[in-house]
Amino acid sequence: MGLGPSTKETSLHHFRDPLVSVLSNDSDIDFVGIIVVGTPQDNRMKHFVGGRVAAWLEAMRVDGAIISCDGWGNNDIDFANTIEEVGKRGIPIVGLNFIGTIAQFVVTNKYMDCIIDFNKSAEGIETQVVGENNITQLDARKALAFLKLKIRKGESS
Repeated sequence: MGLGPSTKETSLHHFRDPLVSVLSNDSDIDFVGIIVVGTPQDNRMKHFVGGRVAAWLEAMRVDGAIISCDGWGNNDIDFANTIEEVGKRGIPIVGLNFIGTIAQFVVTNKYMDCIIDFNKSAEGIETQVVGENNITQLDARKALAFLKLKIRKGESS
């Protein structure tokens, strides 16, 4: 599976991550931290990893979570499974993903009710512009606003 340069985050983006910036500077929430998860090839391991993330969030007693993914296709399995595992535990969750013209996931579930597309190209495709299709401050603020609404409503799905 090939991901183009437009959907890859540069080192500078990681150092100035908009999602971390927005979450850590919001006085309404207690930003607990970041969980970085890889994308296993084996489906059994994909489900294991999603379950571990959800168990970790449950053990930390978080009120909600935001998940982001920088891929599609095979990565959709990991993304959807983790969202479902978190949602099944009653934890509200919001997703950020590059969707663009793809406009559909390989797999879905009822907990994938709030996914923000961070495609930035006018054509809705990956481009040859390094870092063009990454999460921005606006995307991060939208994700946080949606998460706050879901927490307020007590929704996990």
